[in-house]
Amino acid sequence: MSSIATSMQAWRVPAAGEPEQVMALQELPVPQPGPGQVLVEVWAGALNFADVLLVRGQYQERPALPFTPGLELCGVIVATGAGVSPHRVGERVIGTVTLGHGALARYAVCAASDVFEAPPGLDDVHAGALHIAYQTAWFGLYRRASLRVGEHVLVHAAAGGVGSAAVQLAVAAGAKVIGVVGSPAKAEAARRLGCHHVVDRSTTDVREAVLHATGGRGVEVVFDPVGGEAFEVSSRVIAFEGRIVLVGFAGGSIPTPGLNHALVKNYSILGLHWGLYRTRSPELVARCHADLSRLASARAVLPLVSEQLRLADAVDGLRRLGEGSTIGRLVVVQG
Repeated sequence: MSSIATSMQAWRVPAAGEPEQVMALQELPVPQPGPGQVLVEVWAGALNFADVLLVRGQYQERPALPFTPGLELCGVIVATGAGVSPHRVGERVIGTVTLGHGALARYAVCAASDVFEAPPGLDDVHAGALHIAYQTAWFGLYRRASLRVGEHVLVHAAAGGVGSAAVQLAVAAGAKVIGVVGSPAKAEAARRLGCHHVVDRSTTDVREAVLHATGGRGVEVVFDPVGGEAFEVSSRVIAFEGRIVLVGFAGGSIPTPGLNHALVKNYSILGLHWGLYRTRSPELVARCHADLSRLASARAVLPLVSEQLRLADAVDGLRRLGEGSTIGRLVVVQG
């Protein structure tokens, strides 16, 4: 531990609220890893919409106040707690943090089981954006929806963090991807990601565009991190025996579907809370990581990083992420 600093800069959340109103950059002691944990020197970490929800006090898990947000990272293990092999020190890793000791700091604490070898073919910035979004998309499309070659996939918020990951993984699986976005700039980003059809909902009727693109049949799979009106559209364009995967409610409202509609159209509504797999099926998380590393090495997937931010600018990034104005991933990089 002699080479590790004794203090560090870290963003703290003393009370729930909007990031720009409640977060403060402070000098704090470097945390110590407990049993089964590792201390990671943070090199890069993508901001997630879940970070915004954490700061607002709206996430399904709520760490004790005050806490440091930042759910995922790329960095190097610099110390291990009891029960963790000291041979892991020096390992370049990606993964998720222990809530409360997040990646918007120089050092973060992680469960040893929650960090994995960083793909050697990715630099720190792109590796720091690979884990949560791509794991979520992988489980949603490959595990929950059992996506098959040639199927049509509708991806809402296709130029967003998790949506862009879903587009790339659907294309890699041989599916035909229809991406829904909210602006011309996001439409261009979705095309670059590989969408076969792009629908700008700000100017085009999504239902009509999707039915036209599928010859009136509809889509076999919907990947929905938005909820609200997006789900209503999805239920109108889902094909016979289609699957709608609910990933989140970034649109702000939780849909209340009429289950009689699912019955008469023979479609399935599938929920996905990726975090549950970390405790209930960690072997699947490890298998997913291996698959994503293979795809990243083959350049079949590459996180869409639109901005690299300094730690001091992380709060502004969270503000814009919460507003829905960002494209792809915002990654906080520490020198």
